[in-house]
Amino acid sequence: MNRLEGKKVVITGAASGIGRAAAQLMAAEGAAVLVADLDPARAEEAAVAIRETGGTALGFGVDVMNEDSLAAMIEKAVAEFGGINVLCNHVGGSNPRKDLDLLRMDLDEWDRVMSLNVRSTVVASRLAIPHMNSGGGGSIVNTASVGGLIGDSLQSAYGSAKAAVIRLTQYIAVQYGANGVRCNAVAPGAIMTPALVDNIPADVIEGMKQANALPYLGEPEDIAHAMVYLASDESRYMTGQTLVVDGGLTSKSPLATGRSSMLS
Repeated sequence: MNRLEGKKVVITGAASGIGRAAAQLMAAEGAAVLVADLDPARAEEAAVAIRETGGTALGFGVDVMNEDSLAAMIEKAVAEFGGINVLCNHVGGSNPRKDLDLLRMDLDEWDRVMSLNVRSTVVASRLAIPHMNSGGGGSIVNTASVGGLIGDSLQSAYGSAKAAVIRLTQYIAVQYGANGVRCNAVAPGAIMTPALVDNIPADVIEGMKQANALPYLGEPEDIAHAMVYLASDESRYMTGQTLVVDGGLTSKSPLATGRSSMLS
């Protein structure tokens, strides 16, 4: 407890799933949290739930694809909390019905995905870093994905955008480390969020599980714990890194299952 005591945190995409779990855990660790989400009602509901357990949180509606909206988010955090120590650029995603292989992909979806995942991270970081500089440093935690590390048959835009987030993380770390600003990313594998459960067929989810080294898929809290670590001073000597939390997916050879059967 109290690993984030006194920290002022902004988390985008924080009304549900991983973002909400991160907001809850960070508040439980002593942080004041601005719960930012496209849906202001759900953001406030998540903030209320945190306050009911004794935490400090405010809900805020933000459209991360709108620079003025992001500026208002940062200004709200500074006005209410007195500064920003931690920015979690968590919002992202793509429409899997439009984000297909290269030949069939909707190019308008490509542009939207790059704005949602990459440009929003650039703009929010640009707005937050001056406050971190003046406050003696801070931590930016970007949500990437294993999709940014390996190829896939679909979601070309999403994987490319998350690869850009991983590289951007290193650039921010190098450019502002001298000011005490750290920047790291977390790359989740398949996580049992409401979005995954509601939109992915059960047999596909089972296939995701079989692809892991561990015999189960992750929960939102598994990624949230990694985000807490990156936000806290426990990771004070870590910057420019991508922490992969994927149940061993990217470590497992596709031949592993067949080879192990040779021993039986």
